[in-house]
Amino acid sequence: MKFVFLVQGEGRGHMTQALSFAELIRSQGHELAAVVVGKSERRVIPDFFLQKIGAEVFPVSSPNFESDGAEKRILLGKTIFKNLGKLPKFWNSLEQINEILEETQPDFVVNFYEALGGWYHLFFQSKATWWAIGHQYLEAHPEFHFAKGRPLGKFLFRTHTRITAMGAEERLALSFLPKENYGNLQVVPPLLRKEVKQLSGSEENFYLAYMVNSGYATEVLDFANKHPEISIKAFWDKKEAREIEQPLPNLSFHRVNDQTFLQAMAACKGLVCTAGFESVCEAMYLGKPVLMIPVAGQYEQACNALDAEASGAGMASDSFDFGKLKNLTQSNFEASLEVRTWNFAWPRILRDLIEKHTIEKQVFENRANPTSPAFS
Repeated sequence: MKFVFLVQGEGRGHMTQALSFAELIRSQGHELAAVVVGKSERRVIPDFFLQKIGAEVFPVSSPNFESDGAEKRILLGKTIFKNLGKLPKFWNSLEQINEILEETQPDFVVNFYEALGGWYHLFFQSKATWWAIGHQYLEAHPEFHFAKGRPLGKFLFRTHTRITAMGAEERLALSFLPKENYGNLQVVPPLLRKEVKQLSGSEENFYLAYMVNSGYATEVLDFANKHPEISIKAFWDKKEAREIEQPLPNLSFHRVNDQTFLQAMAACKGLVCTAGFESVCEAMYLGKPVLMIPVAGQYEQACNALDAEASGAGMASDSFDFGKLKNLTQSNFEASLEVRTWNFAWPRILRDLIEKHTIEKQVFENRANPTSPAFS
């Protein structure tokens, strides 16, 4: 079978999920024909993704969050206004996607939470079967943890999530731990790559930090300056930053590099990060406690932090306070073992999904052509 991926390029999470899924489909003899990455002008596609995905990558302009001048808080009003002004660019992106699909003729298109994938189905037709993969699709599950007191944020989060899945025949909701399927929502394990599974955990004398918005670097710098006894390795995707910057003896900033990040994850005492999904899953797999700081103004991350707490990953915080990790251990060590066992289910899940849609396609084609051999 031939696949094409659509990947949201905000942060590293969706890209590492795509890398893992690419490994998975190739292990079963399938082909990845092309990858479309939706990106904004303020971010670059990391080298690790370009080098490891193993297919031609097509960057396209995509709707993305807009932040304040300090690159910390997400501004919803500014996000809506700026993206409305870019509608002609986004239409060009949809046309690019259509050209890529016309040329590659995939059997399956897998959308890793890219909004353009949903909008594509309003204006174009595709012969391929579409799947939508992301932790966000758990919002339709009765056990999902919603942040309280933010009705507008909740409405926009749920609306955006459903837009990304328009036209998808399968919604695959990534979950920290196993849950029952709900309606037509299939709950699936995190997509962890073989590099993560091959790591052996240790504990060196430093904490690891990851921030999707570079503005949080000021908080990390301030904490490190006040606590010289605590060593910190911080990773960011600041566009103009050098590969490694060391403003203090106990603090270094590193451009996002997946290999060095994972090595640091395996060796650190604990992880402090914005409340994405993938980094927390990796930390759980390696048994590392996590302190999660939801990006201000991003409702989805507030929900992620609650879900991760309930799953035993660690605790939520409103600041990069590494001191909280001193007395924090992964509250449910069995969660690490459960994540490992849960992840082994992916090969079977993929085989079942492909078989299901292959059978459904054959039945549809036979009904459309009653003179086919199946009806003889």
